[in-house]
Amino acid sequence: MTRSLAVEWGPKGIRLNAVAPGLFPTPGAWERLYPEGSQVEDQRLSVPLRRFGEHTELANLFAYLASEESGYITGDLIVMDGGRWMQGVGGPSARSMQDWTEEQWQAMRKR
Repeated sequence: MTRSLAVEWGPKGIRLNAVAPGLFPTPGAWERLYPEGSQVEDQRLSVPLRRFGEHTELANLFAYLASEESGYITGDLIVMDGGRWMQGVGGPSARSMQDWTEEQWQAMRKR
């Protein structure tokens, strides 16, 4: 929809973009989505950058997209999730490799 509307409304000077945020904890939502004791694994481990997003980072992205500095960006989806959406790429072994020790990497190189 973002792309089709960007094409339709672009000639009228209207830009359309979408943002897909990852894990940006808030007290109300976070407690409902991830009640205490419900998680086997710390949610930070599901993010390659090993941290949650900060609300100022999200606000800065929106400010940029609303500014004239981003005037040539339209019809795009910006995923801001620390690389989390890519976890499925490469299968389950790719995710476990993120936490390998140097010794494990050396053993893999020798193979």
